[in-house]
Amino acid sequence: MALFRRASDAATPLTGVDLVLADLDGVVYTGPNAIPYAVESLNSAAETVRVGYITNNASRTDASVAEHLRELGLRAQPTDVVTSPQAAVRLLSEHVPAGSTILVVGGDGLVDEVQKGGFTVTRSAEDDPAAVIQGFAPEVGWTQLAEAAFALQGRSDAERPWIATNTDWTIPVARGIAPGNGTLVSAVHTAAGRLPLVAGKPEVAIFREAIARFRASKPLFIGDRLDTDILGANRAGIDSVLVLTGVDRAKQLLAADADSRPTYILGDLRGLNEPYPAAKTAKNGAVTVGSATVAIDGNDVRIVSEGDDELDLLRAACAAIWDSGRAIYGLEVPERLYR
Repeated sequence: MALFRRASDAATPLTGVDLVLADLDGVVYTGPNAIPYAVESLNSAAETVRVGYITNNASRTDASVAEHLRELGLRAQPTDVVTSPQAAVRLLSEHVPAGSTILVVGGDGLVDEVQKGGFTVTRSAEDDPAAVIQGFAPEVGWTQLAEAAFALQGRSDAERPWIATNTDWTIPVARGIAPGNGTLVSAVHTAAGRLPLVAGKPEVAIFREAIARFRASKPLFIGDRLDTDILGANRAGIDSVLVLTGVDRAKQLLAADADSRPTYILGDLRGLNEPYPAAKTAKNGAVTVGSATVAIDGNDVRIVSEGDDELDLLRAACAAIWDSGRAIYGLEVPERLYR
């Protein structure tokens, strides 16, 4: 997969794409509020390409997510929203019979999908559940986590499957970055001594669900996290955008490993409809993007030209570091590149 486009500067990230899949938290909104330029940019994209939404957040139903998106000004229906609970319930159906009693750790979004899948919901390990399914909700606390641990202790994966909607360590909310489902899953893991099957990003089940639902042949995924969004898109074999409005920023991009590097880097979603600059590599390995050039001399990452666009400077630095094949900890990186 190409890390940067190296053809004509006239192409945009949407060129040739038949489906845009946008993550939600950190891409479209933070808490209840839209991220600047996200709504108008996605509405503009929707004039020429199908737009869908994909989220690891298991706390709400697809209908409530779609309603929120409409309140922000997006044209969205529940069928446009692919959630990690939907992918998790599909995994669940592969491991236990329909109608089984399932211990649910999570909120209304997860309960709704489990019930729509034909299963019976319980909140107690004393009901002898056939499996445990776990997703994030703000109200999840010690009591629910303890019930999951009680249900899983002394049972193998085959005897009592444990499925997690996702394992995001953090989640962006209106007040900042908060613990995500990964921290809650880790608490159960510590008590039960087991690891779950995972349905959401960075696993491919949720991407396959989305691609099949929208019948896409050339999707583009937009996310704000390297370890879930971009890694998952790469595993699913689809192009990706890392937008710098959520969790991961310049410092994380520069250090991204080979499996977690996006196809495109955008400051905000206006870049979807703008020509994406080519990365041009000189014989000495120096990379130029726009008027910014970055080279690697020995162990030093050197800014040859800052250019007139900070984003192009970051793109050039990423390409130079990534193309070098060297680990970031072996390089001296100027603070200017990741401020």
